[in-house]
Amino acid sequence: MLLIFVPKLTNRAGYTINVVMRDLLQTDFAITTDPRAFANHDGPRLWYAYKPLENCDAPFVKAAKLLFETTIEEQDCHPFTYAGTTVLFPVYGRGSALPFDPFAATFFMLSRYEEYLPHRTDIHGRFMATESLAYREGFLQTAVVDRWALMLKDILVERYPELTFRSRAFMFEQTIDIDAAYCYLHKGIFRTVMGVLRDGIHRHDPEEVRHRMRVLMKKEEDPYDTFDYILRLSQQYSYRSNLIFFALMGDYGIYDKPASPHCSEFRQLLQHLGDYAKMGVHGSYYSAEEPSRMGKEIERLSDILHRSIVRNRFHFLRFNLPYAYRNLLQNNILHDYTMGFAEMPGFRCGTCTTVPFFDLNSDQESTLSIHPFVAMDTTFHTHMGVTPDEAKRHLHTLVDEVRAVDGTFSCIFHNQNLSDDFDWKGWRTVYEDLLEYATRHNDGQTNTKNTN
Repeated sequence: MLLIFVPKLTNRAGYTINVVMRDLLQTDFAITTDPRAFANHDGPRLWYAYKPLENCDAPFVKAAKLLFETTIEEQDCHPFTYAGTTVLFPVYGRGSALPFDPFAATFFMLSRYEEYLPHRTDIHGRFMATESLAYREGFLQTAVVDRWALMLKDILVERYPELTFRSRAFMFEQTIDIDAAYCYLHKGIFRTVMGVLRDGIHRHDPEEVRHRMRVLMKKEEDPYDTFDYILRLSQQYSYRSNLIFFALMGDYGIYDKPASPHCSEFRQLLQHLGDYAKMGVHGSYYSAEEPSRMGKEIERLSDILHRSIVRNRFHFLRFNLPYAYRNLLQNNILHDYTMGFAEMPGFRCGTCTTVPFFDLNSDQESTLSIHPFVAMDTTFHTHMGVTPDEAKRHLHTLVDEVRAVDGTFSCIFHNQNLSDDFDWKGWRTVYEDLLEYATRHNDGQTNTKNTN
């Protein structure tokens, strides 16, 4: 077992070392603040402090101050390139096994430290990718946190070949957001009539009216009803165990246009999906700052599925720290899948590994698990404006990066965007290509039994 010395066991230090050693490197370890206990340990050791220990042959990693502070203030991370990867928090002087502090750098990224500092937001109040250090320094598409951990592993393995690390495996996780289950069906009389008028009068599109009427008369499938297609593809590529649907259960409004939770067809659809995949709530536009609203939406989905709801992704990826995550904890949500950017693909918190949420304001690790996603369909189509073929190339590069660190490639698609209709014609090929490409890199998960 690896023994790690720290001069002071703060909440920041404990959290970060736990994540690096337990979640990223998956090795057995213990932490001590007692130099005597460290000196007497006859197994693998790591000295993490401001100064090296005299007459000690254990690897020394020089500490920056970040993990031993309690304030939240501007950090000069001094990014530079080491071993082909951008690193943060350089350390100076002789003796350190690495020229930077991998623990401080990891904490800065995972805690989303920069999102607690003053920053610009977009029209939805979201922290923008362009405000992030990762974007400015060009490492947004690199899983830097995972790579920093591997650098530390190499140093430990070189010194202690007997030290064991449990192996990780590349995982593929597809998540489907159900913003609108139906394009035309099950809207109610008022919304249906208004839709016909909008198509015929404002859009001057008689073909759209005819299309709508054919669907309403059950002569054609509703274009947004792509769920059998999704399940069929998931079964074909053996990914049902890694398929999650997030259902929007909020009230109808400017930004939220879900099916009614009282609609029997919608309820049956969600129950059907729940038989084959994991389910979560898609917290509505204003739910991030309103715990009672979030609670009502969770209760609606729970009532339909007859099970506890423990997963969430906020609609529009709209959340702020730490309040949105405190809201989830208040509502007994254990897993959040919102950590990513709307306008750019990449690694918002620097990792493709599930990690606990650390509340920087209260200086505490929480029971909420953060599942970062790497890419979203609307990012490529709407924000970047690339072609389907260009999107495929972007996704291949991102899959390769996640595969290189044996992480989890989590992506977002929307059922309506897989309709192969309207502005999304041709984009089904992106979804199918990603499933096929990830299969070539998959270590072989074939369990189709759902665990909710």
